[in-house]
Amino acid sequence: MLKEVYYPSEALSKNATIKSMDEYRALAEEASRDYEGFWAKYAKEKIDWFAPFTRVLNEDNAPFYKWFEGGKLNVAHQCVGRHIATKKNKAAIIFEGDNGDQRIITYRELWYEINRAANMFKNQFGIQKGDRVVLYMPMISEAAISMLACAKIGAIHSVVFGGFSAEALRDRIIDAEAKLVITADGAFRKGSPYMLKPVVDKALEHGCECVKAVCIVERNGEDIEWIAGRDYAYNELIKNESNVCEDEMMDSEDPLFLLYTSGSTGKPKGVQHSTAGYILWAQMTMEWVFDIKDNDTYWCTADVGWITGHTYIVYGPLAAGATTVMFEGVPTFPDAGRCWRMVEEYQINQFYTAPTAIRLLHKMGADEPKKYDLSSLRILGTVGEPIDPPAWKWYYEEIGGSKCSIVDTYWQTETGGHMISPLPGATPIKPACATFPLPGIITEVIDEEGNPTPIGEKGFMCVTKPWPSMIRTIWGDPDRFVKSYFGDCKKDGKPVYFTGDGAMIDEDGYVTITGRTDDVINVSGHRMGTAEVEAAVKKHSHVAAVAVVGKPHPIKGEGIFAYIVLKETIKDTTAEEMDIAQDINKIIKEEIGAIAVCDSIVIVPDLPKTRSGKIMRRILRSIAKGEAITQDTSTLEDPSIVKKIEDIVNSDDI
Repeated sequence: MLKEVYYPSEALSKNATIKSMDEYRALAEEASRDYEGFWAKYAKEKIDWFAPFTRVLNEDNAPFYKWFEGGKLNVAHQCVGRHIATKKNKAAIIFEGDNGDQRIITYRELWYEINRAANMFKNQFGIQKGDRVVLYMPMISEAAISMLACAKIGAIHSVVFGGFSAEALRDRIIDAEAKLVITADGAFRKGSPYMLKPVVDKALEHGCECVKAVCIVERNGEDIEWIAGRDYAYNELIKNESNVCEDEMMDSEDPLFLLYTSGSTGKPKGVQHSTAGYILWAQMTMEWVFDIKDNDTYWCTADVGWITGHTYIVYGPLAAGATTVMFEGVPTFPDAGRCWRMVEEYQINQFYTAPTAIRLLHKMGADEPKKYDLSSLRILGTVGEPIDPPAWKWYYEEIGGSKCSIVDTYWQTETGGHMISPLPGATPIKPACATFPLPGIITEVIDEEGNPTPIGEKGFMCVTKPWPSMIRTIWGDPDRFVKSYFGDCKKDGKPVYFTGDGAMIDEDGYVTITGRTDDVINVSGHRMGTAEVEAAVKKHSHVAAVAVVGKPHPIKGEGIFAYIVLKETIKDTTAEEMDIAQDINKIIKEEIGAIAVCDSIVIVPDLPKTRSGKIMRRILRSIAKGEAITQDTSTLEDPSIVKKIEDIVNSDDI
């Protein structure tokens, strides 16, 4: 156990939303004592309902839970419309481009832009409630505007990360049966333009007959191909639309968005989130975890293509009435002081980023923070993966000046918002520890029989009661939803939500996340399914078999390590001569995107398989990490293969 404990400053605790562990425990006890009453109270207090809900929680068809049935609301109104009376001239979004261009959008201006975009989607493209709209966008303000415009008219948006390939984009478009794709000509990265529209063109070459139109934001001014009757200019069409648009009356359980995430099979999962439960928790966690105040300027460095960008760049901050920063660029351009320069200029109060970025900024510019005034910072956050103690210490001391609370947040695409996190004014923090579940979130670390694990022993991280912002289903595949999340762990004989992560609890009750237990690799805080990567690798004509595992990486947290078996006809040819590794990564870029490229590719004579043909990835993970093999190899089809693979990996010094 980490003995070092850091306590919140008195100044922060005095003014915090939750000021002490006594207040935290009282809230947790309230939720435990009257679970439905707890959530009903906050739903009534936080959401601007058009019609009140009549039932808090419906468990009749578990695990397809329903929250706040009968309630009517609109998320665009919750995030922007209801603030116009009191915050119309307050900055809602501060956009900074890669090249330093800026745009400040007030709540009133944002409302007008949302209404114009909503009218454009309806009038120009015939988008109606329930239609799916895919966004393939850079980190520009039009991405947030388009998301909220979809919410306003009841369309279901699916944002696809702008770094994904045409193949990955096509798969998501087809699965969602999207009618409209919103994209940009491109954007800027490290001072140079890059293109998005050509990727969309390639994605739509076949199999996407559902798409009726493509709406293109002109961002970087590069030449693109315009296809008559399909492609339309966002910038021009929106000029002709009214800034008045009626809110669509949405049921609490109406879908708000789909977001595709990798799983342990090759096909991405379309995580479906509801309207009321999602926006309630997004707002509550902004207030509790980030202790957001009316005059705060908040910055999350994520991309809207991931759940972090949804909940903690767009929906959560705006629902809380905050000023949120959107940044197009990368943290190390033009130098490693970019983030700290922006903190000083915008007087950022909350800074939320991934451990990958922290490690990179530390490595490239350990002394950069000293050049800037970071005194405005009050709360620092981390997301996506557990943060290692050295990175935590640098973040705390050099960025936070040893006075800021660090909220090391644990959550997932499927949970919608934070699940386990320190509360900045209340929780004594142990570095690299997620600490405690938030009030209203009932978690347990259990073993295979459903019993609580002993102190200090690893178990399965489970959520044993439903919560409002949880995933509702996998789009078009309810059976996979049940199997993926409620098929592995039981408590008192009943299936409970299994996160896919391992965890352990120390003698003080603190939760530490120990990493994935399934075949998913956490690359820079983003989950990559091993099956999805393996499917891409297998498209190389020389590959007979492949197994992909994760390996610790000093910057990314985990890197992708691939073991490949070549076909018999070319086994005598050296890998260097055929550039196999380079070709494989090229295929991965085309099939998935650059984020999934392999850091290490090793050619082996065979893979460790049981007699039934199952690949023993645990053995391959141990070899990749340089650990001693402790698993029983006697059940393998060829036990000698383990030593052969070890010798190859060690000789290559990988």
